Amino acid sequence: MDFFTAQDRARRLSGRLVLLLLLAVVALVVLTCVLVAVTVVVLNPERMGAGDPLTAALEPRLFAMVAGGVVAVVVLGGLVRHLQLRAGGSAVAEALGGRPLALDTRDEGERLLLHVVEEMAIASGLPVPAVYLLDDAAINAFAAGHDSHDAVIGVTRGAIEHLDRDQLQGVIAHEFSHILHGDMRLNLRLVALLHGILVIGLAGRFLLRGLAGGRRRRGSRRGGGHLALLGLGVGLMAVGYAGTLCGNLIKAAVSRQREFLADASAVQYTRNPEGIGGALKTLATYRLGSRLMASHAAEFSHLYFGSGVRHFSRLTATHPPLEARIRRVLPRWDGRLPESFAPTPRATAAPPGAAQAPASTASPISPVGGVALAGAALGSVAAASIGRPDEASLARARRRLAGLDPRLLDAAHEPFAARALVYAILMGVEPASREAQRAVLGRQALPEVVTELDALAEPLDRLSPGDRLPLIELSLPALRALSPAQGARFRSCLDGLMAAETAPGALQWALHRLVRAGLDGERRALRDRRLADLGGPLSRLLSALALAGHPEPEAAREALAGVSAALGVPLDFVAEPATAAELEWALSRLARLRDADRAPLVAAMVCCVEHDGRVAPEEAELLRAVAWSLGCPLPLGELDPA
Repeated sequence: MDFFTAQDRARRLSGRLVLLLLLAVVALVVLTCVLVAVTVVVLNPERMGAGDPLTAALEPRLFAMVAGGVVAVVVLGGLVRHLQLRAGGSAVAEALGGRPLALDTRDEGERLLLHVVEEMAIASGLPVPAVYLLDDAAINAFAAGHDSHDAVIGVTRGAIEHLDRDQLQGVIAHEFSHILHGDMRLNLRLVALLHGILVIGLAGRFLLRGLAGGRRRRGSRRGGGHLALLGLGVGLMAVGYAGTLCGNLIKAAVSRQREFLADASAVQYTRNPEGIGGALKTLATYRLGSRLMASHAAEFSHLYFGSGVRHFSRLTATHPPLEARIRRVLPRWDGRLPESFAPTPRATAAPPGAAQAPASTASPISPVGGVALAGAALGSVAAASIGRPDEASLARARRRLAGLDPRLLDAAHEPFAARALVYAILMGVEPASREAQRAVLGRQALPEVVTELDALAEPLDRLSPGDRLPLIELSLPALRALSPAQGARFRSCLDGLMAAETAPGALQWALHRLVRAGLDGERRALRDRRLADLGGPLSRLLSALALAGHPEPEAAREALAGVSAALGVPLDFVAEPATAAELEWALSRLARLRDADRAPLVAAMVCCVEHDGRVAPEEAELLRAVAWSLGCPLPLGELDPA
């Protein structure tokens, strides 16, 4: 299943779930209306008169008032929970008792976890998510967030202590599959919807508590009204929890299938079935299993790598049996498991060393870059690679990280130094621009940050082409940890750097935009436009990419003409270098492009820069940054040398 098909499937599945849950809400409304209306009639016999009690209870006006109240309770309950989770994955992790993993941690297991997450993010072309540690002895993990910009990866202490590197990488690949396939947004919507239904049951519980307290205060006096309210409370609890049970059955059925898909994707990403398979075997033999002790564990049960909570029936289980999952990824498994073991901490293997990536100024034609712009073949190869890292991507990411200067890696993991590192990367190459930008930082940035900027000058001067984007991606978690005041100052400095640049290039604009999107997120636009509707923005963006790959205007014009013919969209070549404002305008409109047309767009972008048969590292960075902004993550291996 390709990236866009998976995303579309997740959206359609979300719509079906919402429809099913709305039907459940309608049933709850009817039942609750009957309960409340009958209670009102019992408490007010004069409303019944001489007529039938049920007819009087279902009086249209009374029924409408009760129905409106129930719908309001469900909607407000769901909205409140949605607002509580609006911060994204961090809200889920904190609700489960997680704490942000220190980026400068000296714990070997925690450092290994950070390395694995960073490798997977850089290999897949996604932003590096924040990592949260749950101090729980169970073996479990989760991915949560509204989209890739606010996603977090949560891992338990038990997983760090009892999984080796390959197994941990399989688990992290499983969680990245949930990010890439759009499962996270669906999961958070389910949490909000189910909470809205649960509020009805909670209302019944509060009513019973109030009646119990009132009875203790009034002694043993009872009456018909008291019994009616007691019956209402019991009925509301029964209806609310029955609705929650129905919702959980729907949630569990969908979650089980998504887990199979995520396991298969982990094998696809790592090309190592023993990694995810070994993790599942370890989980099956671990005495504490995957059960979490957090008070909110049941609410988020469909997010976890393992079940996380006890289930009394397979129908309510959010995860398939471990044996079934193992057989899916290891078809030749003989069914035998190692001996069970207790939660005794053990040393975690350190990340193996890797050779530095070979120096190169340009990469050979990649599979995406060599795609023939002809007919339906335009987007097929690109769609097959978008959002789908593989073993080669992970190997490249590992070598890329190993080849970075340790001082730059340390800086990317520390908030003060990360700001200086990003400032230095975004500063222009022209001496006049750099002097003006340095003056801006002298006025607006903290003195400590400027000092860090000077300290990083020497390793930055030796930075290899193509390493700027990975360093920015590594810096984003530290930058997200800035306080509001620090974040505001940092954004002000970013704007000042761009304003002081005499001639910002497309790459500088793309990296600057990536930093802002990584900090602030991207507002999801309605995706309803076709390529044919966006000829102007396409012409501006693709012309800029063609000029980046071919400084000679005629060669760039020829590249754009070939793309235009293949897309079937008339494009006008723009020979003048694009300004940051023009590129921002183009990208903001292309954000509304429908998913079916995004793969052809990415393929066209690649073909514009590799028309001469080579993709330089700077061009690869530009392509990946623009694709990142369009929500089409390009794996590292597709554009870089092996």
